[in-house]
Amino acid sequence: METYIVITSVLLLMSILASKVSDRFGIPSLLVFLMLGMLAGSEGVGGIYFDDHTLAQSVGVVALCLILFSSGLSTLWQSVRPVFVWGFVLSTFGVVATALVVALFAERVLGFTLKEGLLLGSIVSSTDAPAVFSILRSKGISLKSPLKPLLELESGSNDPMAVLLTIGAIQLITQPDSSLMEGVKLFFLQISLGAAGGCVMGKAIPFLVNRIKLGYEGLYTVLTLALALFTYSFTNMLGGNGFLAVYLAGIIAGNSSLIHKRSLLHFHDGLSWLMQITMFITLGLLVFPSHLPPVMGVSLLAAACLMFVARPIAVFLSLIPSPFTIREKLFLSWVGLRGSAPIILATFPLLAGIPQSDMIFNVVFFVVLASVLFQGTSIQTVAKWLGVDAPLQEERVHPIEINPDSGYKGELSEFSIPENSKMAGKKLVDLRLPAKCLIVLITRGNEYILPSGATSLYAGDTLLVLADKDASAQLASDLNESQVFEAEQRDVSMGN
Repeated sequence: METYIVITSVLLLMSILASKVSDRFGIPSLLVFLMLGMLAGSEGVGGIYFDDHTLAQSVGVVALCLILFSSGLSTLWQSVRPVFVWGFVLSTFGVVATALVVALFAERVLGFTLKEGLLLGSIVSSTDAPAVFSILRSKGISLKSPLKPLLELESGSNDPMAVLLTIGAIQLITQPDSSLMEGVKLFFLQISLGAAGGCVMGKAIPFLVNRIKLGYEGLYTVLTLALALFTYSFTNMLGGNGFLAVYLAGIIAGNSSLIHKRSLLHFHDGLSWLMQITMFITLGLLVFPSHLPPVMGVSLLAAACLMFVARPIAVFLSLIPSPFTIREKLFLSWVGLRGSAPIILATFPLLAGIPQSDMIFNVVFFVVLASVLFQGTSIQTVAKWLGVDAPLQEERVHPIEINPDSGYKGELSEFSIPENSKMAGKKLVDLRLPAKCLIVLITRGNEYILPSGATSLYAGDTLLVLADKDASAQLASDLNESQVFEAEQRDVSMGN
């Protein structure tokens, strides 16, 4: 037992240290964790033999469930609402279009049957945004406003569609007599029940968290963890899509009033990283490097089709009526990185006993590696070349925070004073703030100022304002209309 604990702790420590290398050189952490798993595997220096596909799939499913819940919990609805329609189209129609293009290419060029090609296309049809954003953060750049929330929404919501397509393709192979209509019915059943389960639990989680008076703050994190796992498993038991349910539940709960919300966000963020490390190392252990060279040629062709043909076709078809520019669509086409979900889905045909499943798994693994290497390392260059990058704004950590309970609806928000502000040089006592608005802190450079009525404001100051949602919205509207403050308002009361 001690040996396994030591091995686990060493792998976790190595993963954390390796993440520093990832940040420094812009290498996606996904790739680093996979490489560590392969090095620790039976054909690596670690010599750990692991060939349990059932266990690997179980670990991957639980990890993906908790990662999606954390992603939903930290998603600001106000940021994704303007691009919700296009994110939904990309995560549904875009995934289907990607799978079909890869399927046709696999049949015509790679020698797969049409059903096997559809299975391969379904498995690699979903994207992985965490790798994208880790590279953007490490290189000190960000994306212009519509792109970041769109990628965030798409990556969190397209895994359910990929799961449905993969299960449908497996059913077509294992049950040749099954009709297309049965697959369509299954699709709508899973989507509708998944959406319903997510909405119900999204409302139930804040209700339970706010009303169950626990004696210890740490128990609230355990409560939300249990509710997230329950949301996934119970929705699956009812015949719905658990991944969709847990992601929607996270979004709804995360945009509701929650006590101890800041600590809950920090807990689930840390848990998400732990799940990513565990999942990628487990999948890395599952891979035998000696099995990859024989499929290198086929894998590179499949990866090239995915990067240069399938993803661009899916993006441009999905966003035909959208306001996105050609440059933005090209960037969205290039950042469709493949990550954990395709490798997890590649274990499904292995467990179903489908012929060529070993080859498909190795091809998928190689496609993910190629996508991360070629696309992941060039995102910064492509973003700058297409002119869609923006300076990365560091989030300031304030010495003041609030943890509102269910009886208080206030929020802590930032407002920055631009150079041409009419407020510059005026005292707080002379400001006409809406009722129920209180300036609690002023940030000036690296200095924090506790305000009083005689405090004067200067261009470049950042005001931390405590107000309820209605008053905060009114303040933002009044200030934006008068062009006194910058248009952007950031809610910092919960660490968002």
